[in-house]
Amino acid sequence: MLRIYPVVLELLGRVAPYLPVLRARSSALGDQLERALLSDPLNLAEGTCSRGKNRFVRYQSAAASAREALACLEAAAALGWMGPLTPEVGALFQQVIGTLVRLSVPRR
Repeated sequence: MLRIYPVVLELLGRVAPYLPVLRARSSALGDQLERALLSDPLNLAEGTCSRGKNRFVRYQSAAASAREALACLEAAAALGWMGPLTPEVGALFQQVIGTLVRLSVPRR
């Protein structure tokens, strides 16, 4: 498994407490956040066992899901439904997204 995988799981655990907060305001946004959060490690794991272009597609999907989860939280903060993310959670998002974006580009 890739070294970023435990970081993705740590991020999932750090963001999980936001789910009930968002669901209390918008069940749709809470559900969207949950789907994006779960999609990230699942696509990453699937990519590690994929070959060829499928591997890069899975990593790209994982990166997009991480960015989507971040957007859900940013939107909730912009609406005043929650405070801003802690710097630690923000840094985890940046680490995960940056790594997954790099993994999604085939090497030549």
